[in-house]
Amino acid sequence: MSMRTTRVNELLRAELAELLLREVKDPRVGRGLVTITEVQVSPDLRRAVVYVSHLGTDEERREALEGLQHSAPFLHRELVHRLTMRNVPELIFRFDPSIERGARLAELIHQVRAERGEADEGD
Repeated sequence: MSMRTTRVNELLRAELAELLLREVKDPRVGRGLVTITEVQVSPDLRRAVVYVSHLGTDEERREALEGLQHSAPFLHRELVHRLTMRNVPELIFRFDPSIERGARLAELIHQVRAERGEADEGD
């Protein structure tokens, strides 16, 4: 990945996070906690895949992704006004399960420690 695409990824991530926090009014996006975890622009900078995590139910996650995709044209317009890029990439939203996976692993580690602690006390 070139330095340019890395800079564009970070710039888009920061601007989109700000827009989601302050400008997007879609109630589907407001349910649960939506976080932008990563942005990956294509080498030609025409498309950007925006990975989001969502803490909430599966139904809320599905609705949040629908809300984000529905808000994509608005977000694109706002980015055009905010950024000094010749072409602002098309936004595609995808779910990133890494935070949920990490929380699940932490829960499993906690369970194993608790079981070992109980077994050590009993011996």
